[in-house]
Amino acid sequence: MRAASHIRALDRPDRAAWQLKGRRDFVTEVDLACEEIIREILVRETPDAVIVGEETSPDAEEATLTWVVDPLDGTINFLHRYPAVGVSVAAVADGELVAGVVVDVFRDGVYVASRGDGASCEGQRLQVSDVAEPSQALIGTGFPFKVPELLPPYLRQFTEILQRTSGIRRAGAASLDFVDLALGRVDGFWELYLAPWDVAAGALIVREAGGFVSGLDGDERPLRHGGYVAGNPKIYQWLMELLTA
Repeated sequence: MRAASHIRALDRPDRAAWQLKGRRDFVTEVDLACEEIIREILVRETPDAVIVGEETSPDAEEATLTWVVDPLDGTINFLHRYPAVGVSVAAVADGELVAGVVVDVFRDGVYVASRGDGASCEGQRLQVSDVAEPSQALIGTGFPFKVPELLPPYLRQFTEILQRTSGIRRAGAASLDFVDLALGRVDGFWELYLAPWDVAAGALIVREAGGFVSGLDGDERPLRHGGYVAGNPKIYQWLMELLTA
């Protein structure tokens, strides 16, 4: 919550302070400051844990307890004041997701999940939709802007899914895409390249809301880079069959 409050209190950084860390991938002093805020708390409370953070420790090795942190999910959105910005923190114990929280920064939603105890927001239980027919489904996605060689297969998939569903939405913050899935706002989701910090907290929230999340190969491990598919039970299965055909 401190990191989210810090983001909300700031004006958009001057363009001279936008640092390009990869293809169309920016980092600002806001990302770095927010990660330091979160890191300070986690180190104080769990000094023996390892922190996998997008900005300062993306290559940290997994430990008995690992925190997976995205201090500002949707940096490009933040820079343009597009209000899909999240803060995401997940706990992985012995290779299993055990807790996760995603804060919707500009809409003040705090979404939490713990393994076996469900997912909720302000005490209200989250539940994925019961939409079973692809033709009635709304699907979330993310563009593979960091990996341009994935664009041709992605566009083929986009065409297939758009033709068979009621629509596709792209907000630009994967953590909030998973929250939307857990809330039943969308019925499925796919993206061809995500990092652990993009996925970990949101994946647990979706699973605890009755949905499924995995890699395109069915791998459910939380600390992996690559493509992801998610959805309520019926739409997840349909997307997996379509995307791996």
